[in-house]
Amino acid sequence: MKFNIAIICISDRSSRGEREDKSKTAIEKFLENMAQTTFYKCVPDEKSIIEETLIDVCDNKKAHILFTTGGTGLAPRDVTPEATLSVAQKLVPGIAQEIRSKSMEYTQRAMLSRAVCVIRNNVLIVNLPGSPRACVECLQVIEPVLGHVVELLCENVSDCARE
Repeated sequence: MKFNIAIICISDRSSRGEREDKSKTAIEKFLENMAQTTFYKCVPDEKSIIEETLIDVCDNKKAHILFTTGGTGLAPRDVTPEATLSVAQKLVPGIAQEIRSKSMEYTQRAMLSRAVCVIRNNVLIVNLPGSPRACVECLQVIEPVLGHVVELLCENVSDCARE
C-alpha cells in the first residue's frame, strides 16, 4: 500500500526563492516505491508560520506522514522543533533518537540536531535536516517502520506483537 506524504521545507532563503529546495526531490526519490507526495510547501523560519502549516496538513488529512526539512540546528532562527512540539498530541521520541544515533556514523554534528518526531491527528511528523543527503540518510534509518506506522495510525493493525 502506498501512503501519502507531505513535505514542508523550512528555510528563509528557499522560501524567498534564493535557493532551490533539493530535499523534496531527495525524499520523493527515496520513497518513490512506497509513498506519493500530496502536499508540498516551503516556508520561512518563523514559528507561527511553521505551526500554521503543520496544523493545516495534519488537521486536513493531506498526508499520513509529514516530513519537515531544515531548522533543526542551533542557529537562532532554527525553530522547527519548537513549532513541531507546540502542535503535537503525542511524542514519538524513539524515531528521533534512532536517527541521531545512526547519523553519528556519518558525522559527529548529528549530536547537535534538535529534531523531534510527534503525532497530530494520526499524522506522523518527522523533522529531517535540510541537506538532501542527510534527509536520505535519516530516511534509511526509519524506512523499515514507515509502513507499519501508517497501518497503526490508520487503525489497520490488530496485533503488533513480535512473533
